[in-house]
Amino acid sequence: MDTNHIHQQAIGVFDSGIGGLTVANAIHTHLSKESIYYFGDTNRIPYGTKPASTVLQYCMEISQFLLDQSCKVIVVACNTATAAALPQLRATWPQVPFVGMEPAVKPAVSATKTGKIGVLATQTTFKSPRYQRLLERFVESYECFENPCIGLVELIEAGCWDSRETETLLRSIVEPMLAKGVDTLVLGCTHYPFVKELLQRIAGPAVQIIDPAPAIARRLESILIDKGWQRQRETKPEQKFWVSGDKDALEKALSRLDFQNPNIFRFQSQ
Repeated sequence: MDTNHIHQQAIGVFDSGIGGLTVANAIHTHLSKESIYYFGDTNRIPYGTKPASTVLQYCMEISQFLLDQSCKVIVVACNTATAAALPQLRATWPQVPFVGMEPAVKPAVSATKTGKIGVLATQTTFKSPRYQRLLERFVESYECFENPCIGLVELIEAGCWDSRETETLLRSIVEPMLAKGVDTLVLGCTHYPFVKELLQRIAGPAVQIIDPAPAIARRLESILIDKGWQRQRETKPEQKFWVSGDKDALEKALSRLDFQNPNIFRFQSQ
């Protein structure tokens, strides 16, 4: 890593598709001085049904790309990728802070009144040792209901955030949980905040839905402060977005977020 002017370098964020934009947006809102470089691997989505070894390979490739763009920190804005790759990424680039995702089980346990929480994530996340450790630490005396939400990521990538098909799928996922007394839902995939409004309508106002993105932004801020890497106002911050597949989903998603005049690129592999 080039340590000259490191405070001016960008924050790298990546995900299997557009889901990580929910995290990038939270970072942009909380750390508005910072440049953000985002990579959405839309050509190889979804990650949640692929072997962990394959996801690890993808994460190594994308991290190298973002480091080649002189990113000072990398946020793995994908629960599946975090579970599959975070230790190896940190071991490969020990000089680079990597911030990962995990289902917000701890806040859910603090929030629930019925003692019953629902976790919406992917199969890979549920199978990961990282998630199992979370359950062991925080869910001993609580009931936890899980659903891998098969097909939901693909609907979100297609821009079906409020469609009848998406509503039908979400109802099939959460209504059995609600019937068992679940009063807190954890969004354990960064794509899912795109359907948070629809999910809230289905679940009702008494059910709390927890999105971990704001907590990731605060964690990132503490890292930058500790290292003295906060960006100065010498130049205007940049927002650059790369996708490995079609740009349409990215452009539609960005239109609903807070970025101003983002630069969008179609990534071409060598």
